[in-house]
Amino acid sequence: WVVVTAAFFVMGLTGAVLKNYGHFFLDIQSHFGVLTSTTSWVTSTTIALFHIGAPAASALSLRLSQRVVIMVGGLLCTTGMMLASLDLSLPWLFLTMGVLEGTGISFSWVPAMSMVSHYFTKWRSIAYALASSGECVFAMIFSPLFKWLIEIHSWRGALLIIGGLQLNLCVCGVLMRPLETNQRTSQIDGPEDDAAETPSKRKIGFQCSLMRKPEFLLYILFAIFAAAGFFVPTLFLVPFANSLGMDKYWPAFILSSLAVADLAGRLFCGWLASMRLLRNLQLLTIVTSLLGVVLLLLPVSHNHWAIMGFSLLYGFLFGCMVAIHVTSIVDIVSLEGFDSGLGLFMLFRSIGGFVGPPAGGWLVDQTKDYSSAFYLSGFCLISSAVFVVLVDRLIQRKNSEEPEVHQTINQQTGKALRDAAA
Repeated sequence: WVVVTAAFFVMGLTGAVLKNYGHFFLDIQSHFGVLTSTTSWVTSTTIALFHIGAPAASALSLRLSQRVVIMVGGLLCTTGMMLASLDLSLPWLFLTMGVLEGTGISFSWVPAMSMVSHYFTKWRSIAYALASSGECVFAMIFSPLFKWLIEIHSWRGALLIIGGLQLNLCVCGVLMRPLETNQRTSQIDGPEDDAAETPSKRKIGFQCSLMRKPEFLLYILFAIFAAAGFFVPTLFLVPFANSLGMDKYWPAFILSSLAVADLAGRLFCGWLASMRLLRNLQLLTIVTSLLGVVLLLLPVSHNHWAIMGFSLLYGFLFGCMVAIHVTSIVDIVSLEGFDSGLGLFMLFRSIGGFVGPPAGGWLVDQTKDYSSAFYLSGFCLISSAVFVVLVDRLIQRKNSEEPEVHQTINQQTGKALRDAAA
């Protein structure tokens, strides 16, 4: 549980910071006098590097240890934010807030999730939900804090302070004790659970061969489409609220409330997944589809409380989706291939994360209406749910065929033994 606690703080110091990038959006845009689509490339670059760096983070974790990689990630995050505060130019922000910060988040986030998945078997879903809830708790704190820091110290001073906070990722890395090769997850879950021996980190290496599995390829397509809509709402929710003439602290209140709903969604869906009432992929299909519908409805009403209500629904369903979309990789590639599968999943998800925010920004520039970005996000998420359905069908078909194959092999073996005896 120390690992879960450390992962909790890692999620807060990485995902929650990225989720609150929207507070800097208008200040950076007005400071450099550029279009919405141009400014959104800062966030898009961060998201892309967060995903592109995942295979390297996974490979380094297998080669070295999760502890070392998380500490390196913390140093990269701190360096990126502190250099960004120098405010040399907009391309400088692409390099610092984008490349360095994104790579640092990747190097911290991926190994932390890997540690949680390897330490738990039966309670993996709830353990991941608890760890990932750090993003929600810190988002609640960071939303008003970032707004206050920007008002007091300007957006440049706020970035400097955030960089100092992210140095605590190194402390979290120190707490991540790697599992020994022969250590069993039963030490965590109990001897009665379906514990499997933890794979050797130095013998297994990165498995690119997972790309040959059709169900994993379909899950990657889900990742691309989902990521295209995943990050758009949090980026444009604050500008959308400001465009409706809301009080300056109202958007921060919405983001904090959204984080509470996100937390509730993660814990609820983690618990529901651990109860095995539905298959993980079935549950993922439902919450992803509902999330897309909510985003299509969110900008329809310009009433402040209606937007709050849809934002809370979005936060809850977003939390449900986050709680199971990573752990579902185990159902597709097994625990042995999880590290490599997570790295590849994040790598290809970067396509959607890189294209989504600029596409949303371009639509806003063309229509002069932030609603179009939410419509794009909802469409992408509903489309992504189709691929999850196909993945679930393939896995169920394979599972139903395996007993028949084993039965045929046993019959053939028995016949051969009888013939030999005769």
